Amino acid sequence: MVKLTKTDKIQQKAETAKKTETEKTKETKPTKKEIIETTATIKDLEIVLYPLVTEKAVNMIDSENKITFIVNKNTNKKKVKEIIERVYNVKVDKINMVRDMKGRKKAIVKLKKEFKANDLATKLKIL
Repeated sequence: MVKLTKTDKIQQKAETAKKTETEKTKETKPTKKEIIETTATIKDLEIVLYPLVTEKAVNMIDSENKITFIVNKNTNKKKVKEIIERVYNVKVDKINMVRDMKGRKKAIVKLKKEFKANDLATKLKIL
């Protein structure tokens, strides 16, 4: 068995400390790809314009776990679902699209049971 000197022991401790520090920093820092995937791009903001705040929309948030967004006139359900799931970190159960009398297109988004529309509404500062 080989005996280690004090300098060898100190070097080993320093190397293991460096390894653990680099492992910790790798785990905590998100990659650029992850950052881009979780943030809203300008294209996303052109499709999902803003949440609708009316008495009926707020009642749907509380009672039916649904939240209403005004969306671009030329968009479809798949795009809206992708954007809402990516930007707000929720899972969408169902989307209904409606055109109102003012010519706006509304997306009524029902969230899965694990997610609460109340939490998303508070995040968006609706409630």
